[in-house]
Amino acid sequence: MTKRISFNAFEMNCVAHQSPGLWRHEQDRSLEYNRIEYWTDLAKILEQGKFDGIFIADVLGIYDVYQKSTHAALNGAVQVPVNDPLQVIPIMAAVTKHLGFGLTTSVSFEHPYPFARRMSTLDHLTQGRVGWNIVTSYLESGSKNIGLKQQLNHDERYDFADEYLEVLYKLWENSWQQDAVHRNKASGVFADSNKVHAIEHAGKYFSVPGIHLCEPSPQRTPVLYQAGASHRGQIFASQHAECIFIAAPSKIATQKLVKSIEQQLIHAGRRREDVKIYALVSIVTDETDQKATHKFKQYQDYGSREGALTLLSGWSGVDFSQYQATDHVQYVHSNAIQSLLDAYVNADPHRVWTVDEIAHWNSVGGNGPVFVGSATTVADTLQSWVEETGVDGFNLAYILAHQSFIDVVRWIVPELQRRGVYQLDYTDGTLRHKLFQQGDFVAQSHQAYQYKR
Repeated sequence: MTKRISFNAFEMNCVAHQSPGLWRHEQDRSLEYNRIEYWTDLAKILEQGKFDGIFIADVLGIYDVYQKSTHAALNGAVQVPVNDPLQVIPIMAAVTKHLGFGLTTSVSFEHPYPFARRMSTLDHLTQGRVGWNIVTSYLESGSKNIGLKQQLNHDERYDFADEYLEVLYKLWENSWQQDAVHRNKASGVFADSNKVHAIEHAGKYFSVPGIHLCEPSPQRTPVLYQAGASHRGQIFASQHAECIFIAAPSKIATQKLVKSIEQQLIHAGRRREDVKIYALVSIVTDETDQKATHKFKQYQDYGSREGALTLLSGWSGVDFSQYQATDHVQYVHSNAIQSLLDAYVNADPHRVWTVDEIAHWNSVGGNGPVFVGSATTVADTLQSWVEETGVDGFNLAYILAHQSFIDVVRWIVPELQRRGVYQLDYTDGTLRHKLFQQGDFVAQSHQAYQYKR
């Protein structure tokens, strides 16, 4: 019996996210990304499909590694323009009751003190439905535009993030006691000052002496997401993450990532069930296999090779314009996403990728596989991936906005529910409780717990 399968929607506040070129398709809505209705309609679709949440990616920078230019990114709307992901969460929360919201922000670009307030505010406004995707950033262009000559090297960015999280845990878990707030109109006492504490943090990167500015929110610490797949990234994720997103082009590469993460969890003193692991995939489905295959071939006609190479160059830090189409993809150590090329070159010994093949693969659905077929075919594939790789669910990237999610909700969700491997309804409570059924606050095995008063 396959364990319950979970879905997240993978989105971004931009035009072309994981499928560059598909914004030109007549059914695609992503040109409406800067309208409120785009986001409220999406939230309603996902809640109808009982998705765990919507995970909103973000970059603060532009993909200028390919051809050492911004031309391709701007010409093809390759994750630019890109708007602030935080702003769309309250409007989606207002039209839903259960859907969770994963916000991506980088520890490299905002001080933890104001950021702690942003997240607590969101947790209050969503009534405990917010999570945070912790990223350290990989685009040099983002660092330069906030005044840094260059970003920290790959591993030091995680050292920096470790202390960033320590500051946040102290603010969220240690500053206000749970019973500090009285709200007593008769006595005129809103909060007991003896139960609100300065955190007095003094470290290598940060000095934060004061109190947290927000009263305790429903979850205190938001649900923590992370997607680091390098060795250092996995160490960080095993210590901090509650949900881990992975992206790999094959089942064998996904299986290796899951096993490696499980080993890191053991080293961190945590259990496998303390985290949920979601694999990046896209789904193209219809009434029959033939209709779905026809639809997928049509989508491939819109996929942009140049857009895919622009993304791959930015993700990997390697300028793919310097190679021929038939050149074999090789691992190149960089200061960007080190696990990306590793997943293509080293994870699957049975596959050798050319530059043209990796560009074609990433032009529709991004770095993850695309499952194509009827509800029966796709459900069989999803179950086999869960059983053979150990993932808990899938981070679904859209190919067409919002049609890809409409199709999943129409065809795939009912089939999985019929098989008894997908939730029929939501559990009441916060996002953390919906995911783990163990209450609103971080588990005792989590690092944040040691800072609780």
